[in-house]
Amino acid sequence: MSEEEKLLKEAKKLPWEDRLAHKNWKVRNEANVDLASVCDSITDPKDPRLRDFGHLFRKTVADSNAPVQEKGLDALIAFLKAADSDAGRYAKEVCDAIAAKCLTGRPKTVQKAQDAFLLWVELEAVDVFLDTLEKAIKNKVAKAVVPAVDVMFQALSEFGSKVIPPKRILKMLPELFDHQDQNVRASAKGVTLELCRWIGKDPVKSILFEKMRDTMKKELEAELANVSAGAKPSRKIRSEQDKEPEAEASSDAVGVGPSEEPVADAPQEIDEYDLMDPVDILTPLEKSGFWDGVKATKWSERKEAVAELTKLASTKKIAPGDFSEICRTLKKLITDVNLAVAVEAIQAIGNLARGLRTHFSASSRFMLPVLLEKLKEKKPTVAEALTQTLQAMYKAGCLNLVDILEDVKTAVKNKVPLVRSLTLNWLTFCLETSNKALILKAQKEYVPLCMECLNDGTPDVRDAAFSALAAIAKSVGMRPLERSLEKLDDVRRKKLSEMIASSGGGESAGTSSVTVQSSVGSTATGNSEASLVRKSAASMLSGKRPAVSAPANKKAGGAKSGGSKKDGAVRNESSKSVEPPEDVEPAEMGLEEIESRLGSLVKPETIAQLKSSVWKERLEATLSLKEEIEGLQELDKSVEILVRLLCAVPGWNEKNVQVQQQVIEIITYITSTAVKFPKKCVVLCITGTSERVADIKTRASAMKCLTAFCEAVGPGFVFDRLYKIMKEHKNPKVLSEGLLWMVSAVDDFGVSLLKLKDLIDFCKDVGLQSSAAATRNATIKLLGALHKFVGPDIKGFLNDVKPALLSALDTEYEKNPFEGTAAPKRAVKTSVSTSTSAGGLDSLPREDISSKITPNLLKGFESPDWKMRLESIEAVNKILEESNKRIQPTGTGDLFGGLRGRLLDSNKNLVMQTLTTIGGVASAMGPAVEKASKGILSDVLKCLGDNKKHMRECTLASLDLWLGAVHLDKMIPYIIIVLTDGKMGAEGRKDLFDWLTKQLAGLSDFADAIHLLKPASTAMMDKSADVRKAAEGCISEVLRVSGQETIEKNLKDIQGPALAIVLEKVRPGFVQEPFESSKAMGGPASKGVSKVSKSTSNGTMKQGTRSRALPTKGSRPDQITSVHDIAIQSQALLNTKDSNKEDRERVVVRRTKFEELRPEQIQDLENDMMKFFREDLQKRLLSPDFKKQVDGLEILQKALPSLSKDIIEVLDILLRWFVLQFCKSNTTCLLKVLEFLPELFNTLKDEEYCLTEAEAAIFLPCLAEKLGHNIEKVREKMRELMKQIIHTYSVAKTYPYILEGLRSKNNRTRIECTDLIGYLLETCGTEISGLLKYLNMVASLTAERDGELRKAALNTMATGYKILGEDIWRYVGKLTDAQKSMLDDRFKWKIKEMEKRREGKPGEARAALRRSVRENGPEVAEQSGDLSQIVPGPLFSRQSYGISEQNLERNPVPRTIAGVNGPTDWNEALDIIMFGSPEQSVEGMKVVCHELAQASNDPEESAIDELVKDADGLVSCLANKVAKTFDVSLMGASSRSCKYVLNTLMQTFQNKKLAHAVKEGTLESLITELLLWLLDERVPRMEDGSQLLKALNVLMLKILDNADRTSSFVVLISLLRPLDPSRWPSPATAEVYAVRNQKFSDLVVKCLIKLTKLLQSTIYEVDLDRLLQSIHVYLQELGMEEIRRRAGADDKPLRMVKTVLHELVKLRGAAIKGHLSLVPIDMRPQPIILAYIDLNLETLAAARMLTATGPVGQTHWTDSTANNPSPPANSADVQLKQELGAIFKKIGDKQTSTIGLYDLYHITKSYPKVDIFSQLQNASEAFRTYIRDGLAQVEKNAAAGRTPSSLPLSTPPPSSLALPSPDIPSLDAKPLMNPKSDSYTDDLRASNINPGTLDAIRERMRTMQLASSGTLEPVSKPLMQTNENISMENISMNQQQTVPPSQMGPETPHPVVLPMDEKALSGLQARMERLKGGSLEHM
Repeated sequence: MSEEEKLLKEAKKLPWEDRLAHKNWKVRNEANVDLASVCDSITDPKDPRLRDFGHLFRKTVADSNAPVQEKGLDALIAFLKAADSDAGRYAKEVCDAIAAKCLTGRPKTVQKAQDAFLLWVELEAVDVFLDTLEKAIKNKVAKAVVPAVDVMFQALSEFGSKVIPPKRILKMLPELFDHQDQNVRASAKGVTLELCRWIGKDPVKSILFEKMRDTMKKELEAELANVSAGAKPSRKIRSEQDKEPEAEASSDAVGVGPSEEPVADAPQEIDEYDLMDPVDILTPLEKSGFWDGVKATKWSERKEAVAELTKLASTKKIAPGDFSEICRTLKKLITDVNLAVAVEAIQAIGNLARGLRTHFSASSRFMLPVLLEKLKEKKPTVAEALTQTLQAMYKAGCLNLVDILEDVKTAVKNKVPLVRSLTLNWLTFCLETSNKALILKAQKEYVPLCMECLNDGTPDVRDAAFSALAAIAKSVGMRPLERSLEKLDDVRRKKLSEMIASSGGGESAGTSSVTVQSSVGSTATGNSEASLVRKSAASMLSGKRPAVSAPANKKAGGAKSGGSKKDGAVRNESSKSVEPPEDVEPAEMGLEEIESRLGSLVKPETIAQLKSSVWKERLEATLSLKEEIEGLQELDKSVEILVRLLCAVPGWNEKNVQVQQQVIEIITYITSTAVKFPKKCVVLCITGTSERVADIKTRASAMKCLTAFCEAVGPGFVFDRLYKIMKEHKNPKVLSEGLLWMVSAVDDFGVSLLKLKDLIDFCKDVGLQSSAAATRNATIKLLGALHKFVGPDIKGFLNDVKPALLSALDTEYEKNPFEGTAAPKRAVKTSVSTSTSAGGLDSLPREDISSKITPNLLKGFESPDWKMRLESIEAVNKILEESNKRIQPTGTGDLFGGLRGRLLDSNKNLVMQTLTTIGGVASAMGPAVEKASKGILSDVLKCLGDNKKHMRECTLASLDLWLGAVHLDKMIPYIIIVLTDGKMGAEGRKDLFDWLTKQLAGLSDFADAIHLLKPASTAMMDKSADVRKAAEGCISEVLRVSGQETIEKNLKDIQGPALAIVLEKVRPGFVQEPFESSKAMGGPASKGVSKVSKSTSNGTMKQGTRSRALPTKGSRPDQITSVHDIAIQSQALLNTKDSNKEDRERVVVRRTKFEELRPEQIQDLENDMMKFFREDLQKRLLSPDFKKQVDGLEILQKALPSLSKDIIEVLDILLRWFVLQFCKSNTTCLLKVLEFLPELFNTLKDEEYCLTEAEAAIFLPCLAEKLGHNIEKVREKMRELMKQIIHTYSVAKTYPYILEGLRSKNNRTRIECTDLIGYLLETCGTEISGLLKYLNMVASLTAERDGELRKAALNTMATGYKILGEDIWRYVGKLTDAQKSMLDDRFKWKIKEMEKRREGKPGEARAALRRSVRENGPEVAEQSGDLSQIVPGPLFSRQSYGISEQNLERNPVPRTIAGVNGPTDWNEALDIIMFGSPEQSVEGMKVVCHELAQASNDPEESAIDELVKDADGLVSCLANKVAKTFDVSLMGASSRSCKYVLNTLMQTFQNKKLAHAVKEGTLESLITELLLWLLDERVPRMEDGSQLLKALNVLMLKILDNADRTSSFVVLISLLRPLDPSRWPSPATAEVYAVRNQKFSDLVVKCLIKLTKLLQSTIYEVDLDRLLQSIHVYLQELGMEEIRRRAGADDKPLRMVKTVLHELVKLRGAAIKGHLSLVPIDMRPQPIILAYIDLNLETLAAARMLTATGPVGQTHWTDSTANNPSPPANSADVQLKQELGAIFKKIGDKQTSTIGLYDLYHITKSYPKVDIFSQLQNASEAFRTYIRDGLAQVEKNAAAGRTPSSLPLSTPPPSSLALPSPDIPSLDAKPLMNPKSDSYTDDLRASNINPGTLDAIRERMRTMQLASSGTLEPVSKPLMQTNENISMENISMNQQQTVPPSQMGPETPHPVVLPMDEKALSGLQARMERLKGGSLEHM
């Protein structure tokens, strides 16, 4: 054993420290190897040995011996793989040692050092790692800096920005940019590009670019184009690796499938703000003199001071500090008198908000109110600054939606509309940029706020509120808005829905799809790059793909690397599936190797001959080789070796031309024959082939070979290889001839597979710079060939070429004009990736100019200085030039916005300059300009409206450029809008039509041109001859490029003279009459068309009607279907199928004042007309041409008699259209309307149709306002029309509209309305008497300046004086003495005039009429004509079945004659009411109401007692008057009399004494009349119809409350029978009568329910004998058969009668039998009511709800005490016992205890000797005490006059009322329930009832009581509407429900004092009275 071996053996015994520090390097080396093996063997990261090793590596990695150092690094790597994060304690010292000693060593050492660094990162020692690198990059040795930067790059690339904080790296990079070593700079650039992959380009640009030199910026800009964001980490830290085995185990358990990426792997969004270092601005601000400056008196000094703050605050991140004083100062400066200072202060606040963010929150809230208040400033600069600052404050997070709520609420109530609108706009921005959760939290406050703003008077505010609501809906959906939207009208709801749809729908979908695509793309990119590792940062700049990563290390962290190994395997498998890039560089191969590989493929002698020095042998060998190759079956396998053989022998140095040609031909054959020709073979051959191209003898073959190469591998690859060869070759022929071949290649293959930029650069830098003319000429030809495919855009890349060459190029361009994208002549065999070739037109690079569109540039567009604006426009032109006029659309939105504003510039020269620039931008951007331009084309087209020719020419030039970028079909929509714009001048329209004609002339087929047909045909009727001529030319071109089928489909859009041109084009034989000049300008079609239209009636064509435009003999006998389709003509003129008039009328605003139609109302009108009017009719009526409108009216006029019903259905739409015509200025159309309207109203009168209130509100305000038309003829027609409406509609309803006309600003209107009031006074005096109080308005007009108006007012007042006499002074109001004098003079003149005409005295006729009414009845009044003048008689009258007026008892007492002003006492008032007209009877009712009010206030009630005797007569009289007043009001008269009748009845029935005095017959007449009017369908259409219905409801309820209960029950039960048909308003069929009777009986049933519910508390008021008699009569009239039939049909009236009887039996028990005194119980067969009473008793007894009086099922009634006057004594005892037992039962039930106590009290009073407590011996003491106390309380109440109905119950109301009525289908002894009953489901049978059954029944009944009591409705609900008219307010019962008492809810009795005397006692109690003398002792 040698000494060295001994030394090594001995050294192994030493401790690790000694071995690693041994002086012998071999010992140290072996120690490192052993240490590495030990670390590799450790599997537990908590192994204690690892702690012993950690401190050793500080010295081992710094070993002076390079091999030992390398082994030390191996040991360190093994240690780091075995350890965990606890090893981080050694990281600092080890990393420092590595950085100091290892980064300058051998390459392997450097590589291992970098691996060690990355392992430290894996162990989460990131901060130490970065600290070490921060020191390492400052090393003076550049060789040490590059590896440090590279390892930084690798760490970021592998671990990502989540592990490696980008902020630290960003701090290190700037000093590397200026490093003197280029390798360091290159590495720094690579790290920068890698950062862009992780955090995006924009943050890196903003932070780093300002610290670079310009050259470096340009280099990085070019490299950034190839960098894509969204990188993903390929390596994880150790703690995350530990989690992977668990995840993999779970995934293995589930099964193999596509693994989902965790959320953490998503690309991290990094805020640029977080990467910046905060900057302190307070210190420099103090030094700048800010505080002195802001207090200066000069505004310029204040502005400079604030500008300094703005500048300092413009930094990206500001260090927090105390900014409170600065904010207080800025708040004052916001309101500075100088706007420049204010704007600067506002901008400073915005900058502070951006820089401080959340640290500025408190200050933001402090200044927000002032900023919002400042929005009132109208200056654009102030408004813009405020908007930007407010948005910045919110976007920076200084404010949130909750913070701004109160300030926004205050701002939207500001009196300045601008503040309100801009605040809402800002709120919209806040909502759009907030997250959904915050909006959900705040929307409850903001939605009502915005809804309130929708009612604002300013359109801008309303629009802003709409936008805010749309933003809320877009974020959180429509649900939060649903309740609020219910309050909106249809117009606003529709507008809001449209805004939500336009802002919501497509955007989210588009965004999501884009997101998915980008994520998929990034995933694919990540996967492809995962297998590729970049070892150096500089490799990011090389453009080469990195090398494929080597296989994973054998061990990656021991046991912990299991997951990594599996990942590696997966990655390897995936890399195998992806085809690796083809190796294009051929390796060297000797001839011997080639021969060995050939084997038997080629004969040996052939190869030997190829080597021969004799050319003939070589030639022969090539020929034989060619034959052998052609005979090969599998050529593809031998392609490369054969090509290598030919390149070796004879090789490319062959001198013989023939041999050369044969070699080239063999290679060409192989290339074209082989399925796949490798690119390395092309590389082997291309140099030699290119040289052969230079030789004229072999040129043709060589070119053919190159073309074959292009077909095999694509021209892009061949061109790329040729560039370098041709550039560096010494033979100029190679370059020139190669260029010529390229010309042919471009012609064959096109440019789609070429890198155009490289080719153009090669031509420019090499070809055109050559000194050889042949080369330059060849280059020019090549560029010309490119021009044929690329177009003029190529010129932009050759601007810097010499002028002589440019002219030659232009000549070549002319020879090769642009042909567009033509198909290539040759195709490439293999699919060439477009990403690698990036060819075609798009390969011409487009530059991203977003960075050049700076804020200063955009600000210059808005500068007040025109020179600054011009500079900005020129700056845009310069940017286009610098980008070779090819730009990307990215970031150009603001640019287009700035240019759009300049199109409206006051400086016309700037506008023209802007137009040129816009055209240039469009040309440079290409097709993308359509989306990026934001509709700027419409503003460009508007410039054609300028009257300057230069401006229009400039616009057309811009359009030409625009057309070069996008196709004409994209421009058509904008052009159509401009052509239909009325503001466009004639010159502009003419120029635009000429331009369109020119463009269409160059097209052969263009279907979208048909859209131009309508505006062009409209222009054919233009006043300007030039426009008409230009339009005609355009139409010709449109017809040429559009197909005939398309034209025929769009013929309906053609108007006027254009029709002749179209018909001539479509049908060459079509002859049409020439147009007259007037018709040519107006009519929508030819005369034939209008004749066809006029000949239609009710939408059908008359037979035999032919068009005047007839076809010639040669054509088919067609009608003119191509002009107006016969299918349209055959449709009905009006389509009212889906019409819902009520819905339309519901949204009509009922105003008397006229308002012009708003645009949205006109749009709604057009929509309605399109929906309900036939197409040709609505087009005529909506046409702007008045002649068409007249034609449409003629069609309607002719069809009016046959379409009356349909016209009534759409009358509201027609009236709105008439209003629209009244507002227009065309007299011809207006006269036609005024001719049609009288006919229309006559038709309505014939149809007995009266205008609804909504229809009147639509039309009458406009008619009243337009009465003062300036044309006398129109005024006359309107005046007559108004008079006609007055008579057919209603005087009272028309009167308010005429009064509103008195307030008009048009004096003629006021005069006409004044005359109309005079007409009303003269012809409708009685009817208008209620409206005389408005005469003061007429009287006030006597003070007007206008003489005609004063005269009209005086004449009207004189007419009133003639009718009213001196009473008129009561109505004139307050007048001046001069006015009174004028009136007095006019009245005196009127007296004289009346005397001359012998008309009597003023007011005399009115007084005589009143006297005649009082003395002779209404006949004289009617003969006088006062009433008949306005009411021609009811359309249909209803026969009155009340008390006849002739039979009314007249009081014989002589009456005082009524004075002029009305009746003087009660009796005279009754006469007036009885015999006067409806209007006259009002005066009588006033007196009656006055008397009733006084009597009610009399405390002694003596006056009431006097009136009681007349109560029945008064009600009878009023009942008859109800029908008369309603009939008259239905004819159009005022509803005043109806209201007085109902009010008088209400006052009568409010008094119980008067109500009780009304007899049963009168009550029946009144109730019948009221219920009939409640059901009348015409009442809602009356004036104040809804109020009348409500009054009828309330009156009916009052009658039920206060009238005699017995009479009410009897009357209502009698009304359950079918009503006589003559009582209904009009005759009808039997089915209609059945429906009417059903509705009437339903109302009666509801009234009975109201009374039945109160029976418990009012039973003492009811005469039960009389009530049972009425029930008996009803049942007997029906008969048993009818009862059975109705019971099966669930008849409501019968069920109601059963319910009443059931309630009576339940409340009175067996005692009910004592109230049958009026029922003939002895008749045979027995009365039906007896069976029902028995059945109810059995059922209630079985349910233990009462005590039965005898055996169940007893039907023997002959022993009843009511019919047996002398019963035995023991019978009385038994009955009294049973009565007491029933009463005790009631008292024991808490629901009926109060009634039971009152019954017991009456028994004790009737039988004072009976000891009731002896019956309670077995009862408890508590029960006896309860009865004793209860009787005492009842006695006290009785002494006070209180009864049960006036006392609150001590217990809850009895739920027994909720039990169902036992409906009886058959009257046998079995108590069967109705199977349809809602409550009972089991049949209860009386027979064989055992105790168990009774218990079950009792439990069942209790359950149903509780269930029904929980679902009952309160009594106070209204009667449900019947026939949609009735709305009784205090009776509740749904019309669709049945009538069991289960629907009568529990009710606390009303506190009404009811009289309780002996008459009210039950029959049983009366019978007990007769038995007092009997023996009761034994009880």
